[in-house]
Amino acid sequence: MANRNYHDQLNIDNEVKLRELTSALPRFCSQFFIGIEPTSASRTRIAYAYDLHVFFNYIKDNNPMYKDVEIRDIPIDILDNITPTDIEEYLQYLKYYEMDGKEHINNERGIMRKLASLRTFYNYYFRSEKIKTNPPSIVRTPKYHQKEIIRLDIDEVSRLLDEVESGDSLTKRQKAYHEKTKVRDLALLTLLLGTGIRVSECVGLDIKDVDFKNAGIKIRRKGGYETVVYFGDEVYDALTNYMNERKNIIASEGSEDAFFLSMQNKRLNVRSVENLVKKYSSLVTSLKKITPHKLRSTYGTNLYKETGDIYLVADVLGHKDVNTTKRHYAAIEDDRRRSARNAVKLRENLHDEKNK
Repeated sequence: MANRNYHDQLNIDNEVKLRELTSALPRFCSQFFIGIEPTSASRTRIAYAYDLHVFFNYIKDNNPMYKDVEIRDIPIDILDNITPTDIEEYLQYLKYYEMDGKEHINNERGIMRKLASLRTFYNYYFRSEKIKTNPPSIVRTPKYHQKEIIRLDIDEVSRLLDEVESGDSLTKRQKAYHEKTKVRDLALLTLLLGTGIRVSECVGLDIKDVDFKNAGIKIRRKGGYETVVYFGDEVYDALTNYMNERKNIIASEGSEDAFFLSMQNKRLNVRSVENLVKKYSSLVTSLKKITPHKLRSTYGTNLYKETGDIYLVADVLGHKDVNTTKRHYAAIEDDRRRSARNAVKLRENLHDEKNK
């Protein structure tokens, strides 16, 4: 097997998965995935395939015309036969349904995503003049109630890292493993908290991507472009300590270049990091329910508080649209506006004179 880097191999695995998923969709859908390939990530196309699978199963189960038609044989003409009302009924159905022997529940965010998938799907065929109507484009987007962004306070960050370093609250069995992994675990969590990179970017790191001389890491962002993210002294120390261990570990075949390794000396995967964060956060008393993404939010919050530069935060976090960043940190924006209420004096000491 060719010695591919993590991201190239991931794209190949995603392509194989996409072919499997599209083989269960109407035949005309293949042109859609070919058409959007140059402008979409492989994970995005997989998400579209999952969403379209739900949509066409709904059509087959609820439209008498297609009850006896195999999904693969559903023609493109069906898209012009669907009305905005049909789409609205589909969105209602998404709140709860059973498929493939499992129950499925979609919240507001899930329903919005599936409507967005349908819009992209219809837009492709409408612009290429394969269909004459575009009902998803005139269906109102469901109202979405933005959830509060959960992030760690400074003392919570300190307590979490202390627990990773000491392992005091671990069971006797866990402590045996902890002795072997604590330097790696501390380096990993310190890196996430000190740079705000995504977990996928973290596990994709190769040894050559870590530049200790310039205190930077080269990562591949969503969308495939590469960039360098710089880290501070605490991250530098944690990564250096781990690198001293990593140099003496013989990695398994295919993981020779990986920076972070599992106990089996294979490249760490996203699920392993999620479990690692969950394990340590559960040991810290009164700590919020934490995921790797919340560590990313914590970094973004702290960076914004220190700099007040929303564009810098967007750039460092890799947000393509600064409005995404603004939504995430709207509460901090409000705090900053509130702090400005007495910053400008209109008449010197007038308030003080009245209180004498």
